[in-house]
Order: sequence, then structure tokens, then C-alpha cells
Amino acid sequence: MQPQYRGYAQPGPPATRPGANARRGGIGPMMSTGQGGPHPTVPLTQAQMVQQQQAQQQAGELAKRRSRKPTDKSMPDGVEDCIIGDGAQRYKELRDLERRLDATMTRKRLDIVDSVSRNPKRYKTLRIWISNTVEDQVWQAASSLNAESFDFASNLEPSYRVKIEGRLLDDEDDVDEAEGDTKSGVDAGADHVDKMDTDDQPAKPKAKQAAALPPQRSRFSHFFRSLTVDFDQSRGRSGADVSVEWKKPDRAPASSNLPAAADFDEFTFKRNGDENMNITINLYRDETPHNETFELSPELAEIVDMREATRSEVIMGLWEYIKLMNLQEDEEKRNFRCDELLRKVIGRESGYIPLLHEYIQPHLRPLPPIRLAYTIRVDEEFHKNPQPTIYDVRVTVDDPLRAKLLPFVHNPQYAAMLKEVAALDEQLATLIQAISASKAKHTFLTSMATDPANFVRQWLSSQERDLEVITGEASRGGDDYAVGDEWRRGGRESVWATQNARESVSVMLSKMPGHR
Repeated sequence: MQPQYRGYAQPGPPATRPGANARRGGIGPMMSTGQGGPHPTVPLTQAQMVQQQQAQQQAGELAKRRSRKPTDKSMPDGVEDCIIGDGAQRYKELRDLERRLDATMTRKRLDIVDSVSRNPKRYKTLRIWISNTVEDQVWQAASSLNAESFDFASNLEPSYRVKIEGRLLDDEDDVDEAEGDTKSGVDAGADHVDKMDTDDQPAKPKAKQAAALPPQRSRFSHFFRSLTVDFDQSRGRSGADVSVEWKKPDRAPASSNLPAAADFDEFTFKRNGDENMNITINLYRDETPHNETFELSPELAEIVDMREATRSEVIMGLWEYIKLMNLQEDEEKRNFRCDELLRKVIGRESGYIPLLHEYIQPHLRPLPPIRLAYTIRVDEEFHKNPQPTIYDVRVTVDDPLRAKLLPFVHNPQYAAMLKEVAALDEQLATLIQAISASKAKHTFLTSMATDPANFVRQWLSSQERDLEVITGEASRGGDDYAVGDEWRRGGRESVWATQNARESVSVMLSKMPGHR
């Protein structure tokens, strides 16, 4: 007899997006924005104003200090002629190597972050064994009675115990996923009928297939968020007596491990009964909200060529279909035309690419639970040589390479390393600045030693020119001296109010000793 399946409520219609010209808001008080409004501005006290000025001064001082920090790490030209050995050439080679190494490390890190964020799916086979044992059945009690004692009364009630065990198969034991068939001929999402005559399945695999895996292996409970068992109600049992339900508890906030009730490979339950019973085990997948898989409508599945997919996979499939069929508008690339297949999904003649996630919402349905049918056998003939019912279920697992890449992305020492590298860069820039100053001194002294008279004459001419610029006596061109009213006059319209004059004076003042 067919088991009675419980109905599940369908998701409601998606929330509609208001139009671009829709006006938001409703009835409410009118708030004035002037001085007479209900929230006047509170004037600052004298202490608050002083504190605000001090904060601004400190911020300005910090900005000045940062601007004065040397940032150039390039070796000045001509240093090779002033030093002994090939240190300058070696430094330039190291700088080139550092640039190439930084570029390579940055590119590799971006590749790792992209690979971890995408988290590609990998499918493996979860083998599930379902079996049951019996206790205190009539045929068991009859074999244990003593005919000479004349005591045929028994207070024990016949019962059975169902065991559901799941193991993730190794790669070498996995089925051929390309063909889409499992070893026991059971699809993960199919609805199954009465399995009264399907208990004669192959025996449980050898011990080496169920051997203990590493401690961090995936367990049966990791793939499902809840488990329920539906009993054949035609047997006349009440629902309260036979209902079985398990829900995965939440992970403790301060713990990184799952609780014991959510970390197991074997689930058992015991019920009373002395008749064969048809049951259906419902397994609800455990998926994260941002990576949840949905069942697609036939119209949408025909376009993206997938029956089950995540939101991102559906949107990417639609985008590739629009590009392949050349449906984008020529002038506005965000708009696209709808062909016959797209009109069935969107329901209009044209669409807007940023609204693809809203167009697909009515065509996404929650995945149905994995339904595994089983017959609880309590007869003596079956238990002479009991055989479990075996199902192969395809489940998604994380890429094993992702676990090795996560430490590189979430390395707590990475930020400390960046700070250390920044400190070393500052020290290097300071050393390069000192080398540049030494190089300038060396050039100055070498030029003076080579031709003292000519060098002193040129140096004095340069200093005189700088002094004339500062005092306002420099000529604007030719041989004329800047002694006119134009250079003497101050105010907003004078020469000294120009940006070039301000920058020149600031540079000269910053070079003076004792100026901060």
C-alpha cells in the first residue's frame, strides 16, 4: 500500500518592486527645516569649541608630518661614481626583483581569494544503509518459553529498532557521476513507492569501505538540517506514537565544533509493533542561504539547461543566454529584448539586466526533501538472514583544496606582516634620503675642489638670485631689477599673493633651521 506523504506549503508570491517613479512615504507630520523647527541646533560651549580647535590642529599637524615623510626609495643617479663596489647596482637589481615579486604575490593572492569566494561545488556519493532489528516478537517469545513451567504470560511488548547509517564514499569508490546513475539505482531527489519487495539488496560493503576516515571527515549529519520519518497511517497507528523527527541544533557561538547531537554517522529510533510497516525517510538538505540550491521551473530550466541551481548560477546562465542570442539593445546595453523562451520567464517583450534576480524569483522553488522508502520487517523468515536497504545519494562537498587555501586568506599574521613591511619601507626611504643628501654634499665638495673660483662664483650668483626672490628685488626678465612698485606693493592684487610665491616662500621657510 502506498504511504501517505505529507503536503508542504508552497512559497508565496515574491514581493513586487515599486516602480522607479513610485512615491514612498505616507501620512505624517510636516517637519520644518528652518530655525523654528522642532529640533533647533544647540550652540557649542567655549570648552567644546576649544576642544574642536585642538583636534583640528592635531589633525593638521599629523598631516604635515605624514607629508614630510620621505617616500622615494629609488637610488639617486650618479651614486655609482661616489662609492666603492657595486652596491648601488645590486640595490637596483633587488628593487626590480621586489617589484616583480610583489606583482606575482598580489596576483596569486587575488586568485586565491577569488577561488575561495566562488567555492566551486564538488559532488560525492553518500551511501546510506537502512536496517532494522526486532525485540520481543511473538516468534521470539515462543522460542524462549519453557513448556514445563506452565508460565505463558509475558508483559513485554514487541518492538523494533530502525538504524539509518550514512558514510561518504572515497573517490575511488564513487559512482560514475557523468552518467548520473547510482549503484543502487536510486536518485537523490526522486519520490519512491512502496519498497516491500526491494529488501534483497547487495550486502553491506566490506569493512575497508567503511573504515575510519581522518578525524575531520564529513559525517552523515553534516549534509542535512533535519530528518523526519513518515509511517504508513493505514495501519491504524496514531501519529503521536510513531512520529520521528530530528533537527540539527545550532552551533554554539564560542565553539568551533558541532554539538554531539549534530555530529554523527548513525541515527536510530525504537517503536513498538509486531507487523511489517512501510515508512518514508525524509532528508532535508543543509545549505547556506547565500549558496542555497533551488528547483527551477520548466520554462527557466529550458533556458539555463539546469533543473537545480543557485541564484548566482541562474543569473549567470541567463546573462550568457542573452549574450549568445545577441538580445542586448544597441544603445542601452542594460536593456535586452525577449525571444520566445525569455517571454515565458519574464512575461514581457523586453527586460532590464539589473532586475534579473527579480524576474527569476517566481521560477525558484525550494528543493523537495530526499525521500527514502523502507519496509520495516518483523517476520521470522526475513530475520534469518537480514539484508539492509542501500541508497546512494549525491551530495555536495567543499573542494578539498579550499581548506588548504583558507589559511592564506584568513591568516591573522598577514596584517602584522604588512605593518612590518611598511615600517621597513619607511626606514628604507629614510636611508635613501640620507644617501641623497650625502650625494649632494659630495657633488658640492667635488665641484668646489675641482674649480674653486668658478664654483664659488656660480654658487654666490645662485644664492644672490634666491635672496632677491625672497626680498622682492629679483628681475622678471632681462637685466631689469625688481625694484618697482609692483614688487613693493602688498595686498590681494600683488605679485606676492600668487600661488607660485606662496609655494616658494613655504619651501624656503621649511629649509630654515628651527622651523617646524
